[in-house]
Amino acid sequence: MKAELLVDDRALLGECALWCERSGALYWTDIERSTISQWRQADGQLRRWTLPERVGCFALCESETRLLLGLASGIALFDIEDGALSDIRKVLPEGSAERLNDGRCDRQGRLVFGTFNPKEEAIGHFYRVGPDLAIERLALPRVGVANSIAFSPDGATMYYTDSPSRIIHRVDYRADGTLGEPEPFVRLQPHEGFADGSTVDADGGLWNAQWRGACVVRYDADGRETARIAIGASQVTCPAFGGPDLDRLYVTSARVGLDEAALAKEPAAGGVFAAQPGWRGLPESRFVLAR
Repeated sequence: MKAELLVDDRALLGECALWCERSGALYWTDIERSTISQWRQADGQLRRWTLPERVGCFALCESETRLLLGLASGIALFDIEDGALSDIRKVLPEGSAERLNDGRCDRQGRLVFGTFNPKEEAIGHFYRVGPDLAIERLALPRVGVANSIAFSPDGATMYYTDSPSRIIHRVDYRADGTLGEPEPFVRLQPHEGFADGSTVDADGGLWNAQWRGACVVRYDADGRETARIAIGASQVTCPAFGGPDLDRLYVTSARVGLDEAALAKEPAAGGVFAAQPGWRGLPESRFVLAR
């Protein structure tokens, strides 16, 4: 199975693909360019917003025009219609070498995210944002490059990885916010690359984008590979189900770090790809903001 190029975005570091079923639009970020993009399926129109900091992740909100941003240093609310940005609630101290990275909303509407350390040392943490925008640190092992955050359809399992480890973990995730003991779910071999972003389909399969692996791989509840989609870029970053029937898989990619020779071999690097995998996704969980 192979994906086709949808948007020749040439993102330095495309990430955090999210489908909004209400507006029929796909969103993603280019972390290194501090932008969020929106592609509308109805007419192919592309919009882009530039933010004051790099955007490691973001979440859809109940208000269709609002996004909860995971900026490099902290979280903020952003309105795509009037461009209003709230004050940034700091997560990391001033001057920190870390930044916020991958994140997804749990089934209760709370944003869970982790941090990125450019030296890949496991000194960071995973955090959760509640409806009052309070930020709590999760009782999970320290992390260097947080990725693959996703939740099972019933919300009872959380998936995550520290990408340099090449291990995707799963952990019991209770509605009250408490966690079980993490356990290995999938181990990637060196030739397969590194686990990056993930999403879950309606049957509970985990779809993982594999950085330097040029593919997205589906794993069943037992961690067995059941599908593989080839992507025309080696640095694959994040999948998301979308389309009117949630049966299309959209995938972001990156071109950061690729030299001219590498880009000549994969000119679509940094693009957004799409495929019909034969599974359906779930509507993206939205951040629930207290009124």
